[in-house]
Formats: sequence, C-alpha cells, structure tokens
Amino acid sequence: QVQLVESGGGLVQAGASLRLSCAASGGTFSRYAVGWFRQAPGKEREFVGAITWTGSATYYPDSVKGRFTIFKDNRKNTVYLQMNNLKPEDTAVYSCAATSIWVAKTTASYDWWGQGTQVTVSS
Repeated sequence: QVQLVESGGGLVQAGASLRLSCAASGGTFSRYAVGWFRQAPGKEREFVGAITWTGSATYYPDSVKGRFTIFKDNRKNTVYLQMNNLKPEDTAVYSCAATSIWVAKTTASYDWWGQGTQVTVSS
C-alpha cells in the first residue's frame, strides 16, 4: 500500500513560484509513475502533469506547459512539481497520485492518492 503526502502549497502573488513535494511511503517511486492533478472549487479535477517510472519522460497539458516541471528524486522517494509564473487561474487543491503502469493522464488510471495541498495565487 503506497501512501502519498503532499506539501509545499501556500498563498503567493501572480508571477511567483512554488515547489510542491509528494513523498511516498510503503513503496518506491522507481516502480511507479506519478501524476499531479488539481481541482478548483466547482470544477472537475484537472491533469497538470505526469512523470514515468524512470523519470525519463514527462507530460503536461497546454495550460501549464513551459511553466510547470515535474521531476523525481528516487533516493528521497519524492516527486516534485515546480510551478513558475503562477497565475490566479492556477488556484486549486493540488494532489499527487501514483500508478504501477508506465504513465497515465487520467484520474481513473491512478491507484493511490495524496490528500492534497492548497495553492492560492492572488492577482
């Protein structure tokens, strides 16, 4: 059973950067793909990026491409979401998730989820 814990959220101004962390226990990230999702009030959960087992490839939607970067530190069993040039529309609860398949972009493909961390971007 993999347990995930996110951290690093907070309140920032537009244009600022934040780095979210997703720490795993009960499993090793070298055997899982990890995705990041976000959900704003009244909206559906949105895919914001994923990284493969080995960290050799990452995937992002157009809404965050060029601003968000995902990377893994397998020694620390942690995956990071670096968010730059944040915009008010990035405000949401951000969650990480893990899956034993190579990589996935849909919520249904993920088996384990963290509790989420709030990111608020003021204008």
